[in-house]
Amino acid sequence: MIPALIIFIVTYVLLIAFQKWRPYIALGSAALFIILGYCGVFEMNILSALKAVDYNVLMMISGTMATVSLFIESKMPQRLSEILLHKVSNVKWAIAVLSLFAGVISAFVDNVATVLMVAPVGLAISKKLKISPVPVLISIAVSSNLQGAATLVGDTTSILLGGFADMNFMEFFWMNGRPGIFFGVELGAIASLLVLLFIFRKNTQPIDSKIETTVEDYFPSILMIATVVFLIIASFLPKPESGALLTIYELRSGIICVALCLIGIIRACIRRKNGEVVKLVLGEFDKDTVLLLFGLFIIIEGIKSAGVIDAIAQLFFKVSGDNPFLLYTIIVFASVVLSAFIDNIPYVATMLPVVQSIAALMGLPAYVFYFGLLTGATLGGNLTPIGASANIAAIGILRKNGETVKTKDFLKIGVPFTLSAVLVGYAFVWLAWGI
Repeated sequence: MIPALIIFIVTYVLLIAFQKWRPYIALGSAALFIILGYCGVFEMNILSALKAVDYNVLMMISGTMATVSLFIESKMPQRLSEILLHKVSNVKWAIAVLSLFAGVISAFVDNVATVLMVAPVGLAISKKLKISPVPVLISIAVSSNLQGAATLVGDTTSILLGGFADMNFMEFFWMNGRPGIFFGVELGAIASLLVLLFIFRKNTQPIDSKIETTVEDYFPSILMIATVVFLIIASFLPKPESGALLTIYELRSGIICVALCLIGIIRACIRRKNGEVVKLVLGEFDKDTVLLLFGLFIIIEGIKSAGVIDAIAQLFFKVSGDNPFLLYTIIVFASVVLSAFIDNIPYVATMLPVVQSIAALMGLPAYVFYFGLLTGATLGGNLTPIGASANIAAIGILRKNGETVKTKDFLKIGVPFTLSAVLVGYAFVWLAWGI
């Protein structure tokens, strides 16, 4: 177990220290686990490593990324933003509505992509009203992070949970006769919206926004809606007992996402009579995240086979004793603190099997701990400027526009926003699933 633990710790340190090289670090570490498996250090080979990879998750992420690229290019997000802003009266409500809109979009679209969609509108409004765009874009970023946990396709962490716990799209809304994590996230969104309204209470300058953007193609919007609809339909399909149908069933969400994005790409190529859209999709495709996850799945299988996961679970169990509420609280707030400084994707990928083992030791269903993990890890990134990719993207956009973003400026919004959303979500999940 010790060699596997050392490799895992070194890998994690390298992932934090060299973020640009994360996929290659993960793949290198995965290869090392496989080699040590063949050397007899622990039970692992190339076949078991490849079986550990959740291809459904990778396909879902890849397909959704491509569809989102087409959706952004169609200019529908900008159009929707302008329609919403046309109905507000002042800056305070404009910021609140933009942030809420970013949150709603991010429940179905990657958080960074959401920031890229909505940020230009925030910059334009700030320039027109001669106000600082810094608090506007920070509000958009933290709101996009918040709602990523609301649905199966909202964020990579949600997709990881869905794949690990075999949850379908509808089970994020209602599961086993109880309300799902979606409602906890939405209650947190309401609480954080009130926080934003309080923060910007003095910004009452009138606003007059015009609807100027023209949507170039409505088909990507139809694809986005179709992705959600087909994922819902797929959640009601009966599970085959075995054979090829079972394999297809287990990959059904990924197949849906990939198939719909291919339809969009092929249609765009035919419509434009060139292959420029392929370059666009490939350019926007986040291959680093896919490769990182591929490597992480193998690494986690390696530390699991070496007994590291069980050892960590035993440690948590000893700290919390036979107290599920204390354990739940530790998982939520430890995740908040850790995710404020480290990427939540490798953290959640690592902690899911740990949480499963802890629940087994306590003889309890794991869902309350799964939802607590997702709540803390997803929202915790809003505590600091480096805690989430969406925050980094927003700050990068501001810097490109000549703005200086101080840490204290971010913390003024990020801390109260995060604490309000986490506390509400924390209470809801326990009331719905822990009692």
